[in-house]
Amino acid sequence: MSAEPTSRRDSHGILRLSHVQLRVPDLELATAYYTEVVGLIETDRDGDRVFLKCWDEHQHHSLILTYAPTYGIETVGWKVHHQEDLDHYQAELEAEGYATTRHHPGELAPGSGDTVRFEAPSGHRMELTHGMRSVGNMLPLTNPPPEPQDLVGIHPPRLDHLFLMAEDVDAVTAFFAEVLDFRLTEQIVADDGHQLCTFLERSHTAHDLAFITGPQGAFHHVAFWVDEWNDLRRAADACAMHGVSIDAGPTRHGATRGWGLYFFDPAGNRNEVYTGGYWADPDREPITWTEAEMGRAIFYYEGAVNQRFLTVHS
Repeated sequence: MSAEPTSRRDSHGILRLSHVQLRVPDLELATAYYTEVVGLIETDRDGDRVFLKCWDEHQHHSLILTYAPTYGIETVGWKVHHQEDLDHYQAELEAEGYATTRHHPGELAPGSGDTVRFEAPSGHRMELTHGMRSVGNMLPLTNPPPEPQDLVGIHPPRLDHLFLMAEDVDAVTAFFAEVLDFRLTEQIVADDGHQLCTFLERSHTAHDLAFITGPQGAFHHVAFWVDEWNDLRRAADACAMHGVSIDAGPTRHGATRGWGLYFFDPAGNRNEVYTGGYWADPDREPITWTEAEMGRAIFYYEGAVNQRFLTVHS
């Protein structure tokens, strides 16, 4: 696999996680949950799909709910800096033997931008996109207040990261690093030297994407950013008041140094609200956790991973 010069990271390439598409068997129930409990904003509907975004995101959507008999993940989208980045990555993908398709703005969804689709080695369908329609964040560009009035639920300001599963973590990590210019920030390494879990970034945060060993194409969780630890407490209160099943937390991670709370939507898709972590400079060396300390890497306070947390969604 060929790699671009390091300087490309700052002037070109993938900017951040753009959107995630989840499958849900009850579209209205899931929409009510994501708008009333999580506090996302519905921006559009199109047949069996509902489009939502976090309040401080300007783009048309960051979460798509799609009616399906099963739950799980359908598509992952990444926002690129420039239009020419789509041409660059499409050429890189095809040079490495990955089939791609190109889609015009508005072709895949209301508000969608120019998009390149492909399947990652993990079995997940990915999109690189540029030019999604901007709908604003309900605040003026001159003398804005800190946030809009009348926000409800947890109301995270933005989508943060995605945690997926793959049979070969080493291979999919190499793919994202060498073809798509992601950078490894942390890893959990097995006693035999293979990577059990990896954390990758494009936005200079501790992670935008993580992979853990598991079934090919499986989904573990999608995470929303909140600004501080007290927001996690309020999120846990909101879950308890609405009868939402809490999986773990509020707690701290060893890997990434962030704090998180995990819970489930009505379909069974795992959500996280996340805060903290560190700024990942381009010259920062990756952190390695050993297999014996995997529990502390995931849940630093508890030092172990509970069985339900290992539940996966395909």
